[in-house]
Amino acid sequence: MKIAQVSPLFESVPPKLYGGTERVVSYLTEELVKMGHDVTLFASGDSETSARLISVCPRALRLDSSVIDPLAHHVFMLEKVMQMAHKFDIIHFHIDYIHFPLLRRKKVNSVTTLHGRLDVPDIYSLYNEFREMPLVSISNDQRKPLPFANWLGTVYHGLPEDLYKPAYEKGKYLAFLGRISPEKRPDMAIEIAIRAGMPLKIAAKVDAADREYYEQKIKPLLKHPLVEFIGEIGEKEKGEFLGKAFALLFPIDWPEPFGLVMIESMACGTPVLARRCGSVPEVMEDGVTGVIFESMDEAMKGLEQIESMDRRMVRKVFEKRFTSKRMASDYLKIYYKQIKEVKLAA
Repeated sequence: MKIAQVSPLFESVPPKLYGGTERVVSYLTEELVKMGHDVTLFASGDSETSARLISVCPRALRLDSSVIDPLAHHVFMLEKVMQMAHKFDIIHFHIDYIHFPLLRRKKVNSVTTLHGRLDVPDIYSLYNEFREMPLVSISNDQRKPLPFANWLGTVYHGLPEDLYKPAYEKGKYLAFLGRISPEKRPDMAIEIAIRAGMPLKIAAKVDAADREYYEQKIKPLLKHPLVEFIGEIGEKEKGEFLGKAFALLFPIDWPEPFGLVMIESMACGTPVLARRCGSVPEVMEDGVTGVIFESMDEAMKGLEQIESMDRRMVRKVFEKRFTSKRMASDYLKIYYKQIKEVKLAA
């Protein structure tokens, strides 16, 4: 099958540092190539892939200080995609909704995976207008704000099975990985660590939009002797960081569409202590891959449960549910089904 993958340009594929969507696009692209498919990747020029790479910008936009208008690069990329559309059996978009008007006016076999939150009032009317667009969710919970949309299926994210080497010896510290922002609740992670009397290592980036929150709310908390702020880390550092942790803290306070860091931790054999929000009950197996909590008291009891958890079982669940091979197979089923339905409707 000839497949196009259209990635956001904010990060390279895969990202050099933090990045969720582009990382998933990379895993999916590489797995599809490995399966023998002819894949073209539309992404930033500093991306690394075994697929055919087509770029409209030399490097990831977030890391390019000369970029003032990121939308311009995405519109340029869409023009390139549409010029080549006839060459592909299907085009898989990962760029939210900016391509919808083009697809309505040109017959193209496509699917769009939505990677972000959908409970935003601004987008409701837009998705209501474009009800026919074939969409894929990354969790069932993500769909709730748009039940009327043309959902083809839910495909959970996956990682290469050999990406991380699991560690089965219990770690000595708690880990927080991702982004410093109010919805990720690093303040709660710090509170959990202090109440438990356990060291906490925070590996996270601080976006410009969250700089004030970091300076005013989080930075003062980092002075506690149990807390260590490492900063942003990349793929190479994640395995050791997560593998040597006692548990990953995921105390989110928003409708998380998926939560890639949860399965990254599971791939390392490290249990997750996660707050019951968004996709967490779908991704986590409570009492098996970690503990789901709601109150601070439940979080404390959860850490006690994690003490006796089998880290080998955590890894086994990852291998069964969250590999990139499984993810690619799920997407291929959707691709074939969509192509078939478009042909029947013609």
